[in-house]
Amino acid sequence: METPDTPAPDTSAAETPGPPGPPGPGIATRDWAQASADARYRAAVVDLLGALAYGELAAFERLADDAKLAPTLTDKAALARMAAAEFHHFEQLTERLEAIEEDPTAAMEPFASALDEFHRLTAPSDWLEGLVKAYVGDAIAADFYREVAARLDADTRALVLRVLDDTGHASFAVEKVRAAIEADPRAGGRLALWARRLMGEALAQAQRVVADRDALSTMLVGGVSDGFDLAEIGKMFSRITEAHTRRMAALGLSA
Repeated sequence: METPDTPAPDTSAAETPGPPGPPGPGIATRDWAQASADARYRAAVVDLLGALAYGELAAFERLADDAKLAPTLTDKAALARMAAAEFHHFEQLTERLEAIEEDPTAAMEPFASALDEFHRLTAPSDWLEGLVKAYVGDAIAADFYREVAARLDADTRALVLRVLDDTGHASFAVEKVRAAIEADPRAGGRLALWARRLMGEALAQAQRVVADRDALSTMLVGGVSDGFDLAEIGKMFSRITEAHTRRMAALGLSA
């Protein structure tokens, strides 16, 4: 697929869409000390932080591996810096779990196999596929967590949004992928198919994680104050899909 002749668009809005609106009454207006009195809510937050922590650890490992495929020393150094930022996010999450007297390893373990399987199924075959995976795949997960963050207590919400901050990978990936497609337009079709596969696998993985964890699923479908109802969950995944389409456009690819 050919790349448009127009300059690369500003991707900032596509990278980090905000939550679906201001938090409503209930849990979202409380701090952790108040909200955690609900045992179901506390269990859901421990699950959420555990899933996020393992995701950040996996992102660190993957970026470090991707750096080995980098074509230039400058690219290698850029990915190494991003990997370090992901590990710092991991540390913030594990420190938070320890602060609320939860074992980080125990919190992460339920999510390790599902996330490892996702990464096994979506192992990139080259440098460009690795960049698209980080830009598209990680962003889908981040969109999901931002949606959930809108329903969290103020303290947990601030932490979640902080660790979801872009480490610089988005603009880096857009620049490199667009340049590669301009140099070889045939790469666009291959990368578009790859990104569609990532989209499907990422959404399926997010749904599996929620379905396997009673506390998380209960919070999302309204079993805890401020939870999503089933109609809202459908709208949530529609917003995530729309954000994916915008990211694909930023790469110069069709969704």
